[in-house]
Amino acid sequence: MNSVVCVKQVPDTESVIKIKPDGSGIITDDLKFVMNPYDEYGVEEALKLKEKFGGSATILCMGPSRVVETIRTGLAMGVDKAVQLDDPAFEGGDAFATAKALAEALKGLEYDVIFCGKQAVDDDLSQVGQILAELLGLPHVSLIQKLQVADDKKSAVVDRQVEGGIEVLKVLLPAVLTTQKGLNEPRYASLPGIMKAKKKPLDVKDLAALGLNADSVGCNGSKTMITKYTAPPERAAGKIIEGEGPQETAPKLVQLLREEAKVI
Repeated sequence: MNSVVCVKQVPDTESVIKIKPDGSGIITDDLKFVMNPYDEYGVEEALKLKEKFGGSATILCMGPSRVVETIRTGLAMGVDKAVQLDDPAFEGGDAFATAKALAEALKGLEYDVIFCGKQAVDDDLSQVGQILAELLGLPHVSLIQKLQVADDKKSAVVDRQVEGGIEVLKVLLPAVLTTQKGLNEPRYASLPGIMKAKKKPLDVKDLAALGLNADSVGCNGSKTMITKYTAPPERAAGKIIEGEGPQETAPKLVQLLREEAKVI
């Protein structure tokens, strides 16, 4: 069974994000980048399918040379091969433009299932997987928490999180599935896996290799545009209530909540 995992490299959530002075983006010079956490669940599920049914697991990742580190992380976990989409024309694209390029790259790959993280932790759009399925003409199920592929590999039963419960669906394969926490527990890369990752195939494709033109991807092909980045307002300093024990401090707290915070 062949799986493709669409992976995005994002800033580490522990990094301090700084906005460019002109508000056109974030400063990336000193940022640490990692695999999008929700994509890790897709990688793990692809590996589980490969272990059960055979076949292969492939990573598909868009980005400049720095994303190779993230790709190698997936290869070290056990993924067989990877495709990197690297071209300046891809930069600055929204969810639609990104899905457009990914869809074209997927036409040259063999797959029974395509995994995407439910969202990327940098932009939180949660749209690429759905748009990708539409462009490919495939069924799609989002927010999956359990996956059971039939023995004939032609369909799957998935548990999907909905408000207040779990929805159980049967979906025909191939399909696009978006993954989230609770689906599995992503494995760590072993030392032998890290060594083997260096020798696994990485196919780098540019705009010409996909047969696309620059007007259909990146900024030019986007349906939406980010006009400005702004940092959240700084939080006001907290207050320390002085006093001897709760009998003295509690009335002061109540007074502040009523008169200043106006929450009671």
